Amino acid sequence: MTQTFTVRFWGVRGSIPCPGPDTARFGGNTACVEVRCGDRLIICDGGTGMRALGDVLMRRGEALDADILLSHCHIDHVGGLPFFAPFYAPTHRFRLWAGHLLPALTLEDALRSLMSHPLFPIEVEVFQAAIDYRDFRAGETIEIGGGIRVRTAPLDHPGGATGYRIDFAGRSLAYLTDNEIRPGGPASELVALARGADLAIYDCAYTDEEIGAKADWGHSSWRQGLALADAADVRTFCLFHHAPEHDDAFMTAVAAQAQAVRPGTRTAIEGDVIEL
Repeated sequence: MTQTFTVRFWGVRGSIPCPGPDTARFGGNTACVEVRCGDRLIICDGGTGMRALGDVLMRRGEALDADILLSHCHIDHVGGLPFFAPFYAPTHRFRLWAGHLLPALTLEDALRSLMSHPLFPIEVEVFQAAIDYRDFRAGETIEIGGGIRVRTAPLDHPGGATGYRIDFAGRSLAYLTDNEIRPGGPASELVALARGADLAIYDCAYTDEEIGAKADWGHSSWRQGLALADAADVRTFCLFHHAPEHDDAFMTAVAAQAQAVRPGTRTAIEGDVIEL
């Protein structure tokens, strides 16, 4: 088994897809990140970027056995699930994880609600892949095997959300979206989860000038994100979950400002690959 640890962005936006000429550089699909730990495939979130990922996986023709870690079930994070082609092939196996729904409902309940009349023309029974719905409570460590450790923590977002930390072969990724940082600073559980991560992908939907009007929306500014990175001694920080109204010109300026404040900071771009 190889020891490579790579991250590829298939969707980097929040709220709603925004494809078009003004977002062509950074991308317009919603949240989906492919993580490869050696031979193991982990997918973080199932936004609209998941459709293109699924098409690529199908063209490779390999039988898949993968884990899908959902931060939460808002539409920008699950809207790609019904369009993920491998779900419709019997040769594949997936474990879908969610840590924010219990005890009120389960992940299977949520997906059934998404794929039901009058919102969707087909139901989950059309899936042919083996799909195992796994609910847990944010804060637990979940077992996916393969020498991979996945720790979790609750995020501050309406309806709840879960942050993940993936440790493999001495390297670590913190995937933390969607989250609001309150005036007292980042939650201690969040700092602990991100502590010393080689890469932290974090919700930086807004600027400091915008965030004041977004109280209780469950998101952060990029400067708040950089403060979290410093508090947790993150090696490389990556801005993520870009607001749909932020076009390429806006994002280019934000990326430059973030780099100036914390050199080495990255801004997520659809299609980019990061090797840890």
